Formats: sequence, C-alpha cells, structure tokens
Amino acid sequence: MYIDNKILIAKNDKKELCILLDKANRHGLITGASGSGKTITSKVMAESFSAAGIPVFMADVKGDLAGTALPGEPNENVDSRVQKLNLENFEYQGYPVRFWDIFGDYGHPVRTTLDSVGPEILSMMLGLTEAQEGVLTVVFKIAKDNEWELDKIEDLRLLLQYVGDNREKFTTSYGNVTTQSVGVIQRCLLALENQGGDKFFGLPELDINDFLAVDANGKGFINILHSVRLFESPDLFASFLLWILTKLYTKMPEVGDLDKPKMVFFFDEAHLLFNGMPEYRLKRIVQVVRLIRSRGIGLYFISQSPADIPNEIIAQLGNRVQHNLRAYTPTELKTVKTAADSFRTNPDFNTYDEILALGTGEALVSFQNENGEPEIVEKAKILPPQSKMGVIDETSRNKVINSSTLIGKYDEPIERESAYEEIGELNRLVREKIEAEEAQKQAEKEAKEQAKKEAEEAKAAEKAKKEAEKKEKEEQKAKEKAAKEAEKAKKNNPMYKLGKKAVNSAETKLINKLLNKVFKNFK
Repeated sequence: MYIDNKILIAKNDKKELCILLDKANRHGLITGASGSGKTITSKVMAESFSAAGIPVFMADVKGDLAGTALPGEPNENVDSRVQKLNLENFEYQGYPVRFWDIFGDYGHPVRTTLDSVGPEILSMMLGLTEAQEGVLTVVFKIAKDNEWELDKIEDLRLLLQYVGDNREKFTTSYGNVTTQSVGVIQRCLLALENQGGDKFFGLPELDINDFLAVDANGKGFINILHSVRLFESPDLFASFLLWILTKLYTKMPEVGDLDKPKMVFFFDEAHLLFNGMPEYRLKRIVQVVRLIRSRGIGLYFISQSPADIPNEIIAQLGNRVQHNLRAYTPTELKTVKTAADSFRTNPDFNTYDEILALGTGEALVSFQNENGEPEIVEKAKILPPQSKMGVIDETSRNKVINSSTLIGKYDEPIERESAYEEIGELNRLVREKIEAEEAQKQAEKEAKEQAKKEAEEAKAAEKAKKEAEKKEKEEQKAKEKAAKEAEKAKKNNPMYKLGKKAVNSAETKLINKLLNKVFKNFK
C-alpha cells in the first residue's frame, strides 16, 4: 500500500516495513521456494508503486498477474489478514494496466529490430558460443558499414548466406568467418523462428517511453508482459527481459537520485538470466545494474534462492524480502546460511532457523533506511493485494486492451526496404555473374571433353588399324609358313622322292635322245 510517501509491504506486531520512495531505485531482491508467496509480494509492490505514480514492468509467466487490472474480491483469508494487520485504509481496487505480448495474442504486440537488439543479446537468445558470437558481431558490422537495415530474421539469414558465400572478401577487413559458425547461426535462427521469434523482430518498433506512462489519475501504468508461451523458451524469455532492461539503460538519460523512481522493473525467474553466463557477459550486466539506478530505474530480481544471483549483483540489491526456503541437502542448507548471513542480525530470533520455518505469506524483510543503510531484518506478514488475484477472462482482458491509448499503434506490422531487398538484389547480380561464369566454364569443359573423346576415338581407330594390319601380316606369315612346311613335308615323302627320281631319269633320257638327234643332223 502507498501511504505517506512510503510503500508499505509488510507488518508485524511492532513495526511497519516500508520501502522509502527515494530508496526504491536502490534495487531489490525477492526470493523463496515455490508457493512461498513471491508472486503476491511482487504484486503488492507493483500496486503500491503504481499508486505512487511510478510505472512498473512485470513478466507474467503463469498468467496470474493479469488480475491486477480488476478490483480484488472479498474473501475470508484476505479480510482476516487485513484485520490482523490493522490496515485501516485497505480497499479493493484495480490498477491501470497495459497488457503486452510478443506474439500479439494477449496484449499489444512487442516488436523490435535486430539492429536494436544487437549481436550480444541475440547471441544469448540463440545460445551461441563466444566464437560464434564473434562471427555474428562481424556480420552486424558488415550490415552497418553498408547501411543495410536488419529488421527481421529473414534479413539476417540472407546476410549470413551472403557473407558466408563471399567470406574471402571480408576476412582481411573484418576477421575470419567460418562456414561452420555461419551454419550453426543459421540453424539457431531457424529454431528461434519455430519458437515464434519471427513475430518479435520487425516494425513498428517498441517505443520504450510507452512503458513510462501514468493514467489520468496520476497512477503509474503496470505493464504486464504475458509470458506463459514465452516462458516455454527460457533463453528467449531471459534474453527478452535483458533486452528491455538494456534498452531502458541506453535510452533513459542520467537523472541521479530522484524523490521517486521513474520506473520499477521486476525481473522474474532471474536464475534463467545467469545460468551458465560467461564472465565477459556478466561484467556487462553488472555494469548495467550498477548504473541504471542513475537513470531513475529500480530493478527487483525475483528467484527461488539468493544463490541464483551472482554476488556482484547481490551486493547492489538494497531492499530484500526473503520467503521460506526448503533445505534438505548440505548444498541447500549452505544456501540458507548464506541467505541468513546477508541480513543484519536481529537479536530477537535466529535468522537461519526462521528462513526454514516461515509460512506462506510470511517473510524476512530488510529495506534501506533514510541513510541508505539496510535495516535490521524483521519477520513479518506480507500485505494482501488490493487487486484481483489470479487470471482474468478473455472479455475482461480485451476490454483493457481495447481501452488503451496504444490501440492500433503496434497492431499491424510495417514493411520497409531492408537488408533482405538490398542484399537480394546484390545476390541476384552476383548470381547472374556466377551463372554466366559457370555456363562458360561448362561450355569449355564440354568442348574439352568432346576433343578428348574424339582424340580417344582416333587413337582407338589407329590402334584397331594397326592391330588389323598386324593380324593380316601374322596370317600371311602363318600361310607362308604352312606352305613351306607343306612343301617340306611333300619333299620328304618317299613316294615323292621316287617319282621325282623317275621323272628326272625320264627327262635325262629324253634330253640325251634329243641331243643325239641334233648331232646327227649336223653330220
């Protein structure tokens, strides 16, 4: 409840525990096991900040924060707590709410460009390694140097393909780009599209000032991001919240310490942001958390255990609410001890034991005092919310959405000439050149193959001719040899020899007879 310029969060028999408005930007932490009351605590805080004229941002991972837009309904539990805590000014009421949804189903669409997100946060969304993030950074730099707008995923996909196909051209100026990294990034972009990330990237881009509005009565709008579907992709969920936080940090001017924050940002399921985070990236987030208070932004992390938050971040969280922790293993018990040791000791109770014994709706609370010092920890009961607890029906949600002054501003996507068109035209010209070169190479290849074929055919014909001639000679030689052998065999035949002898004798007789006759005539 907002009372006397203070945010009343909890009470016990001795004390009211309040966040001082001028200390609200010193950040905070709400921790506790599932079902211990973290959501109610954050809801009570959000209502109170709104009543103080401070806009709020919250992620609704279960859908049960939507009831903040409607007045609470009297029930025995709430009425009993109001009476026990002696809350004289408590009344059920709704608060000004703006519903947002990346997918556009349960609130105003949230869009931004890839240029706005940048390679670092996009790498978180995609789960890239440091080396792959380096390649993505190179690609973004190439786009910037060529004034290519990266609006949507299709722009980046085409640019990645272009850079990968022409990596030799960029290596000397921007660094090495491996096809393996390009392939991994392309696959991760496809997975992001399947998760609905394609609806997040585009135009019109979210104007962060729309998160900083107050209504006609001076109450700050509670911006509720419907995250039931988004939370199914934890990396995308955490990266999206970090993007909003970073956008606030970069867009908001330095204002120093104000009488009250310009906005309060609740980072739910904060463990998802820090799980497995590399050191170089953690340093960047630590810097944002440290400096964003000077922009007038109060940041409140919500998680199950203080151990989920890095020590560098924990040290900057001045307002703390610790709900019950359950501990059974040595590691869990050590976490409880660490949580207990982070509070200023109260001599009236043992902090460690109380953390284990707290009931639902009870908490250990320590806020900063006027001097910016953490107060001694107190055990107290959290106030009940004044708005409706739980989900709301579609009719009520649509009524809130349609009554918003933002209706129509983000509803329809806007197209403009971006990297997709520019690189597409460049790729077309490159493809035509490549196709012409490939056609020429193919023609030369075919001509060479034809010449080779003809040469092989001529060689084969010549070989066949020579083999035929050789065969003919061998056949002729064989015939001659056969004739000689036949003649030899004939001569060696006894009958042939006998006949030959007889012929020779007859011939000799005939010749002698003729010669005698010739000689007689001369006489």
